[in-house]
Amino acid sequence: MNTQVERALEILKTGKPAAVDQVVATLQSAVYSFGMKVCGNPDDAEDTAQETLLRLARSIGDFPDARALAVWLYKVAKTQCLMSRRQSKFAPAQMLSLDALMPDRDTVAADAAARRWPLTPEQIVLGRESRERLEKAVLALPKPYRLVMILRDMEQLDTQEVAEVLGISEDTVKMRLHRARVFVRNELEKYFRGDVARAARKGGATDETHA
Repeated sequence: MNTQVERALEILKTGKPAAVDQVVATLQSAVYSFGMKVCGNPDDAEDTAQETLLRLARSIGDFPDARALAVWLYKVAKTQCLMSRRQSKFAPAQMLSLDALMPDRDTVAADAAARRWPLTPEQIVLGRESRERLEKAVLALPKPYRLVMILRDMEQLDTQEVAEVLGISEDTVKMRLHRARVFVRNELEKYFRGDVARAARKGGATDETHA
C-alpha cells in the first residue's frame, strides 16, 4: 500500500481540481483490501473503505508526507473495521485466547519450520484451499495480534509505523508479531503435514489395488 499512498500524495501535490477524486480512486482498492484482511467480510470491508475515504476527502490537505498519510489511513481503517459486526465465512467458531499465543514447547518446532519457509505467509505459493487455511489461521488470532501481523507482514509497514497505528510500543509490536507468526506457521505446517499424510495413504491404497 505504501506505493499507492506515495502515488496518491504525488497526485494531491499537483493541485489539479480533480486531484481529490483521483486520490480517493487511487486508494480505494488498497483500503478495501486491508478491510478484507481485518474484517474478513466483503460488506464490512466496503463500509470501511467508504467511511475511511470520506474522512480522507475532508482531511486531504493535512498530510505533509506519504508516511503521515499512511499512518492516518491505517488508523482510521483499523478503527472502522473493528466496529464491524458481520462475521467472515472463514471465521472460527471461537477466537483464541491471548494465552494460546504464549510461547510453549511447540514454539521450537514451529520456529524450525519457519526457517524452512519464506519470512511471511503471503510469500508462500498457495492454492485456493491452502489460502483459505491461511485466512482461517489469521482470523483465529485475537484482533490485537491479527492487526500486527496484517500491518507488518501483509501491508509492509515498518515496526515504528505499526506501533503508531495501533498506539502501542515497538517492543509490543515485535512480541505480538512473533507469537502471531508462530501460531500461523504452526497451523499451516499442520495443514501441509496432513496433506502429505493423506497423499501417502492414497498412494498406499493405490499400490494395494494394483498388487
